[in-house]
Amino acid sequence: MKLALLLTALTTAALLTAAGGTPTATYVGHDKVANAIAKGGSLVTAPDLVVLGNHRVGTGEVEIHDKETDIFYVIEGSATFVTGGTIVGAKTTAPGQIRGTDMKGGETHELTKGDVIVIPAGVPHWFKAIPDSISYYVVKVLKQ
Repeated sequence: MKLALLLTALTTAALLTAAGGTPTATYVGHDKVANAIAKGGSLVTAPDLVVLGNHRVGTGEVEIHDKETDIFYVIEGSATFVTGGTIVGAKTTAPGQIRGTDMKGGETHELTKGDVIVIPAGVPHWFKAIPDSISYYVVKVLKQ
């Protein structure tokens, strides 16, 4: 949790400084954090980033974000996570957002508590298997 908060603080400060604004701290209380992790939800939204809490018990769809780099920090559980490869059954679900039903090829990562993975914008990614559940923070760095 400390690493995720540090990443968020550093990213926010860097983006605000680069944008010419005065950096300010963003505090999110533990109750809101716990709720976001339990149910999934937004913790911080800024012009150039979003911080989310998430909890999964199922695999979901293959995703590609054209203008979002995802940074995941695993806080509980484990999953088999695949990046790269070729998306199968691709559909545009929103501007810059593509979803698919499967993936061919790619690099497999066995994610566990304490792991961090960075998925650059445009790279397909997918939770291929989740044995029990996985809880994680997501920092989305948004391209303008």
